[in-house]
Amino acid sequence: MSIQQRLIALRRDRDLTQHEMADAIGVHVNQIRRYEAGSTQPSLEVLKKIAVAMSITIDSLVFDDNERGPDEQLKLQFEAISHLTSDEKQIVKELLDGMIIKYQSRRWDSAREVASTE
Repeated sequence: MSIQQRLIALRRDRDLTQHEMADAIGVHVNQIRRYEAGSTQPSLEVLKKIAVAMSITIDSLVFDDNERGPDEQLKLQFEAISHLTSDEKQIVKELLDGMIIKYQSRRWDSAREVASTE
C-alpha cells in the first residue's frame, strides 16, 4: 500500500475530512489533497506531524505490515531474550553485533570485488 493510500485510509478511519486532517497536522488542505492524489509526497517533517497528530508511528505510514522487523521465529527468540538477565542480554547483543559486522564485511568485500572487475 502506498503512502497516499495509507493517508486516505487513516483519514477515513478517523472519520476526518481532508480539511479536518489538514488542520490537525498544521498544513493547508491543498497539501492533503496532493498527498492523497499522489502528486507529491509528504516531507519527513510532515510525516512527523501526521504521526503525532494521529497517534501513530511513521513506520505505519511508510511500511507495509511485517515489511520491517524480524520474522515470527526471531520475534519469539527476542521475546525469550527479554527475560534474560542484563548480563545475558549484553552477551546476546555482542554476539548479534559480531554477526552483523561479519555480514556487512562480506557484503562490502563482494561489492569491492564486483567494482574491481568492471
